[in-house]
Amino acid sequence: MGKKLYVGGLSYDTTEETLKQTFAQAGTVETAKVIMDRDSGRSKGFGFVEMGTDSEATKAIEMFNGKDLDGRSLTVNEAKPMAPRDNRSGGGRGYGGGGGNRRDSY
Repeated sequence: MGKKLYVGGLSYDTTEETLKQTFAQAGTVETAKVIMDRDSGRSKGFGFVEMGTDSEATKAIEMFNGKDLDGRSLTVNEAKPMAPRDNRSGGGRGYGGGGGNRRDSY
């Protein structure tokens, strides 16, 4: 089991400090991060908590999965590595701008 936990179902009002204080009941919290939307600056409703040890992470899952925090039921489980994304830069998959019939683009 990893020490990094995914915490879903967060209230938009839950702060990183609240998350840290809550999970400290299960042991040492190394980091607590609420993921924010870069456009609106508002919480996306999930975050990550890194516990000091694997046993503390297990205890946190047992203590908080399905429990209420700030009026919302939490989902707490081991964080999975982020899946690789497609490289979306470069725009348009080669069908890009310019006029005329470009048969080689079809």
